[in-house]
Amino acid sequence: MTVMRRSLMLSALATPALAQARWPERQVRFLQGFAPGGTTDIVARIIAPVLQASLGQPVVVENRPGAGSMLAAETLARATDGHTLMLINNGFAVSSALYQRLAFNPREDIAPLHMVASIGLVLLVANTPDAPRTLAELIERARARPGVLNLATVGVGSTQHFVGEAVQAAGQFRLTHVPYRGTPAALIALRNGEVQALSETASAVMGQIRGGEVRALAITSARRSALLPDVPTVAESLGTAFEIETWFALAAPARPSALMLERIAAAMADVAASTEARERLQTLGLAPREPGTAATTRTAVHAEIARWAEVIERTNMERPA
Repeated sequence: MTVMRRSLMLSALATPALAQARWPERQVRFLQGFAPGGTTDIVARIIAPVLQASLGQPVVVENRPGAGSMLAAETLARATDGHTLMLINNGFAVSSALYQRLAFNPREDIAPLHMVASIGLVLLVANTPDAPRTLAELIERARARPGVLNLATVGVGSTQHFVGEAVQAAGQFRLTHVPYRGTPAALIALRNGEVQALSETASAVMGQIRGGEVRALAITSARRSALLPDVPTVAESLGTAFEIETWFALAAPARPSALMLERIAAAMADVAASTEARERLQTLGLAPREPGTAATTRTAVHAEIARWAEVIERTNMERPA
């Protein structure tokens, strides 16, 4: 074998490894399944610059809202370019359990990789003299007037809807669900007296709480929020175990390469270590989470899907086709 031929063979063998070692080789598409300006969009744009600096390629956030993030998730599941990621949240788990027919399998076609942050939801009332001042008082009124008091959320089958159902089940009371097209419309209905309570993520209504427009009766997280220290948890209010949080996690299409997993793990470690990213998340009331591993994140996300499937069955909630 000539020296030249041997050199060519060695070069051919080395080329795939060298190419693979350069991941990502181009721009990374960073999907999220909700409209611009929402909490998921904000979180994606907070961590995207850190990911970009760590990975050495542009990371471009792309909004694909619809069907409780299932449109974006389907895009992720079908991506074959090796350069598409998505920021999923527990709305992904809710919708995965809710929709009867999807064009992909949320458990098999999506690979949850690392946690980013989490935040509780709050149960709100109007900040008026005659509004309930505690969750216990709201429960008492609801039991005394069955079928009269209303609960607003941003839509049937939304995380806010499911959490509202879970709080009612834990407190053994019923409110009539009234869905609205977005948080602003639901807040207006609450202030106008069309509904008597609102279930929403704390970050989405922090400004209205601080401004005195609405009053938070309880938060669903395990601990009180540092930004709302006077608001008790649902567990405190009911004297029973209760914890539900909106979480955010990085995900990829199924079966990501070992190198991609390695690079993303390192990038997420940089996100967790970023003082600026942590401070921006905390300003929104979000608690930065330890990234964990792909295995632990997958287990947590799949457990959430199973949890909400059980809620759907227990409440006989209508499931979209």
